[in-house]
Amino acid sequence: MIAHRTSLAFLVLALLLATPSFSASTPGNTSNSSFNKAKKTLLRDVYADHLRTFYCDSGFDSKGRVTHSSGYRAKKEGKRARRLEWEHIVPAQAFGQSFTEWRQGDPACVDRKGKSFKGRNCAEKMNLTYRYMQADMHNLVPAIGEVNGLRSNYSFAMIPGEKRRFGSCDMEIESKKAEPPPEVRGDIARTYFYMEAAYPGRGIIGNKCRKMFEAWNKGDPVDAWECERSQKVAVLQGNGNPFVGGACQEAGL
Repeated sequence: MIAHRTSLAFLVLALLLATPSFSASTPGNTSNSSFNKAKKTLLRDVYADHLRTFYCDSGFDSKGRVTHSSGYRAKKEGKRARRLEWEHIVPAQAFGQSFTEWRQGDPACVDRKGKSFKGRNCAEKMNLTYRYMQADMHNLVPAIGEVNGLRSNYSFAMIPGEKRRFGSCDMEIESKKAEPPPEVRGDIARTYFYMEAAYPGRGIIGNKCRKMFEAWNKGDPVDAWECERSQKVAVLQGNGNPFVGGACQEAGL
């Protein structure tokens, strides 16, 4: 009986170590509250030597012009298909709705015509925590503007079938859901784990998605660029993503 209990204890410990920890002690961004500064200055430094978009691996230059060198086919040709935008992996709306200013507004959220407003603009104006979350660079990646727009604020999911609407880019968007390419699913999962732990109580991960993200985390381990990017963001922002950092240490990257 003692041997059985000991074996069970080791099994429980192993499962705990294998499952990402959602500790509320994980520090979030408290150094930069400006989304514009993050995307126009700081992130440019992070990606200076890696000018590739996140989902579709298209190239881009220092002026934000995208070149579709990896087989991307625009769904609708236009400026946005050739423009770089910075996308929130965890959509701003997903965490923004946890703020009263987003849902209900604030007495100070009144425009020049005297009309009250709420949503993103009010949360950004009135709540420092929201601004920190919005500007958190661990949650921001470069994306083709068209993909960013079509993904909108949709949550990630596994979509049945393989409808390739962006050429060789395996990004699927359908029925208000988005299925990312396999090679970035782990990156996405580890970002969600970080945002959930760094900003607890904001409803970042729903119960339906948790198992999917755990599977993505295991199925798509960290690579050299994810580790390098995380380290660069940590230096500029002052806090790391432990779900990436710990995995990089284990992998020797």
